This record gives sequence, C-alpha cells and structure tokens, in this order.
Amino acid sequence: METQTPAHGRRSLLFHQISVLLLTFSAYAAFHASRKPPSIVKSVLGPEVAASNSSAATAGAGWSPFDGPRGPHRLGELDLAFLSSYSAGMYLAGHVGDRIDLRRFLAFGMLGSGVSTAAFGMGYWWGVHRLGFFLAVQIVSGLFQSIGWPCVVAVVGNWFGKSKRGLIMGLWASHTSVGNILGSVLASSVLEFGWGWSFVLPGVLIIVVGALVFAFLVVDPRDLGFESPAMEIEMNDAGNGVVESAVETDGEDVGLLESEEKSGLDSREADLESKAAIGFLEAWRLPNVAPYAFCLFFSKLVAYTFLYWLPFYIRQTAVAGEHLSHKTAGILSTIFDIGGVFGGISAGFISDSLGVRALTSVLFLMFSIPSLILYRIYGSVSMHLNIGLMFLSGYFVNGPYSLITTAVAADLGTQDTIKGNSRALATVTAIIDGTGSVGAALGPLLTGL
Repeated sequence: METQTPAHGRRSLLFHQISVLLLTFSAYAAFHASRKPPSIVKSVLGPEVAASNSSAATAGAGWSPFDGPRGPHRLGELDLAFLSSYSAGMYLAGHVGDRIDLRRFLAFGMLGSGVSTAAFGMGYWWGVHRLGFFLAVQIVSGLFQSIGWPCVVAVVGNWFGKSKRGLIMGLWASHTSVGNILGSVLASSVLEFGWGWSFVLPGVLIIVVGALVFAFLVVDPRDLGFESPAMEIEMNDAGNGVVESAVETDGEDVGLLESEEKSGLDSREADLESKAAIGFLEAWRLPNVAPYAFCLFFSKLVAYTFLYWLPFYIRQTAVAGEHLSHKTAGILSTIFDIGGVFGGISAGFISDSLGVRALTSVLFLMFSIPSLILYRIYGSVSMHLNIGLMFLSGYFVNGPYSLITTAVAADLGTQDTIKGNSRALATVTAIIDGTGSVGAALGPLLTGL
C-alpha cells in the first residue's frame, strides 16, 4: 500500500491533533462560559438575603418577575426551560451531526448560542419584566447549546485512538470546568455595572471562538491525507508479526494489509458502509449505552444543581457568620469547578491505568455522597472548610461526569458491534449526554421548588 502524501506539507499528525484539541477545548469551554451567567445573576434577580452584621448583606429590590415570594421558583423555571430544550435538542443534534459537516454545524451552534445569551442580557437595557421573554430566550439558547457536545466529541474521536483515550479526554474534558470558571469570573467581574453585561460578555466570547472554529477546525484526519489514528498494529499471539487486520480502536474495520484480490468496487462499498449513520433506536440497543446513559442522568443532576445554584446558595448562606457579596460568592463558586478539573483528569488516568471505566465511575460516585453531606453540614463553619469541602465535592462529582461524557461515550460509539460504522459516535454521544441532561433539568428545578 502506498503512503499518501499529506495535503498539509510538513506539518505532522501530532501538530494537527494538538490543534484539534485546542480548538474543541476552547469551543466547549466557551459554551459552558455562556451557560454560567444565569447562576451568577440569580442573587441579583431574585429575593435578597435578610440584613445581617455583614455589609454585604444589604437588601435589594431584585428584578421583576423574579423578586417576589415565587422568585426562586421562577428562576428554577428558567433552568428547566433551558435544560429541557437542551436535552431534547441533544438527541436531534447528534442525529443531524452524523449527517452534515461538523465544522459548519458547530460554528452555527456557537453563533446562535452567543446571540441568544446576549439577548437575555439585553432584557436589562430594554427593561423587560415579562417571564415569557426570558423563558423563550432560554429555550432557544438550549437548542443552540445542544449542538456543541456531539460535534466536539465526534471530532476528537476522529483524531485519537482508543488506548489513551481516557487520559487524553480526561485532560480535554476539563473544558467544562474551565468554561464554568471563566464564565463565573467574567459574569461576576461586570455584575456591578448591570446584570445585562454578565450575559453580553460571554455571548461575545462564544461568537469569537465560533469564528475561529469555522476558520481552522479540521473534522477528520483523512481530509488532510492522513490515515486514521484508529489503526493500531497488534502482534499476534505466536509472535509471528502483524496480524492481517488492525485493532479496531475507533470503529473502523480497516485492514492493515488489504488483500490484492479485493476489487475497487468492494473498497468503495466498505468505505460507504463505514460512513453510514446509525439509527437512533439502534444506538440505544448497543451494549452498555443505556446503563451509562442513566448513570449520567444522576451525575448531571448533581453537577448542574451546583452549576446553576451554587453561587446563590453561597450568597444566601452565612460563612463564618457573614454573608458574602454577589461578586465574591460568584468567584468562590469556581472552587467546585477547579475540583472538577482535577477529578476529570484523575478519573481518566485511573480508568486508563486499570482499564476499568465502569468501576472508576462507581467509586467516584460513591465518594461524592459523603463529600456532599459534609459540605452541607460543615461548609458554613469557616471559609477554609467551605473551600476544602467544595473542592472535594467538585472532584468526586465531576470525575465520573467527565469520564462518561467523553471517553466512555467515544468507546461505546466506536465498539466492535457497530461493524465499522464510525459515524455512530455523535449519535451515541447525544443519547448519553441527552439522557444526562434530563437529570440536569430535574435537579435545578427541584432546588428552585
């Protein structure tokens, strides 16, 4: 077989892999940064804490229609509107993403997310006080946001093999926490100038990153003349050299040494088969897809409750006898996401080292239970305990969340039973994260009630 001359000149496969990681990392970090403003402005829109000895706990009017006794419930409805449309859109986005150009589809989602996020903030200057406006914007925003995840996971899955996928995606999946941190800092830093800026700034950010994605992202290594990194050489048991087919690490049944008798027609048919999109119900029936999907349901229920309500909870809770300001509460909440960065990396490294993704997820989820209980009981005792227990909670909650939505989803979408259908990855990813998003919608709603 002749080696193809890459269309990129002297640039190596590693160079393009790093570029893809950076672009997709930035893209999804921007998605999460644009989701963070609602949690930061909750304490401004909703009822204020009662006055206390702290100067930070002054009373405020809030913003109608969120300033009355039903304010927390209406804020919960905003979360429900966003996450319900996000969950529903996730299933559709994965189905569509398997069939159209992922670069354009991802850039379209980022543009729409930026516009809808900024539109929510414009309600501040337009003087909008109708709940229907904010609900409608959240629904539209959820649909655009749902495009992001299936696209970025499918692209990364195209560029990387399976052997170190847990660690690579554990590092890469820290974009969720990095985006949350960035969104919290951006939204909190401009909150004093008006809560509308907390939405406009992240909205502009995701539009700019979307333009970079549209300009530079390469979806598949074969578009540049590279062979898929999926093909890994396996030595046979007798030590007689290379077996006739490559290890099927990324869902493509590509032979390392193709038979000379295979006709060109057969080759074209095999290529078409590998690019055929998988059906929605067929993807549900793949081994382990449903169990992991429902596992993520509960993991995201907890993670998104913290995402949307943690700054509000910190603001309403006296830490060492004092209430914190809006800005301080928003920035302090980033400790949970910092813990999540380390949790995701650790979970990926452990799962790669031991080869047990399921056991790793279960252990992290089990340890998250006492960490959450301890944070609830002792988090208000002192600032040091609050920070330490919040970090620990983020570490154990976001560890399996990161692992399941990245390495596990990529593994399931490219397993042997698909028989060479690598296009199933976006659909499987959408099913797993879409089911998790149902839990993500339920958690913040119950908290608001």
